[in-house]
Amino acid sequence: MKRVYVNEEWCLGCHLCEYNCAFANSGKHDMAAALRNIKIRPNIRVESAGDVNFAVSCRHCEEPYCVKNCISGAVTIEDGLITINEEKCVGCFTCVLSCPYGCITPTADGVMQKCELCAQNGGTPRCVMGCPNNAIVFEER
Repeated sequence: MKRVYVNEEWCLGCHLCEYNCAFANSGKHDMAAALRNIKIRPNIRVESAGDVNFAVSCRHCEEPYCVKNCISGAVTIEDGLITINEEKCVGCFTCVLSCPYGCITPTADGVMQKCELCAQNGGTPRCVMGCPNNAIVFEER
């Protein structure tokens, strides 16, 4: 299964992946209108450690603790893709505490969100498409 990988040596720390992710999940057709005057809540996050920048997103683990520990059954895995059913999520934060990579975060509404590889947006993750330096790739390894 293809996954998002980061080549840290190429990441500039520009955060464009975050903006492209937030826009892709906004449901709007104009980036400026979708992101103007809001606090973005992307499913990918750029972190820095010294001179190294890197993007953190869901790794779609083969044996995901988030799925195993979800008390409402909202977090599921199918064909390697881990998704969250917002209608089932009770906002208990168990999946957040279970993820060893810190890839699940709450939305403004209190339900959880995570990278779902832009499956609902046509397949190729928008963070990958919007990275100016090709630091983020979508491939099988």
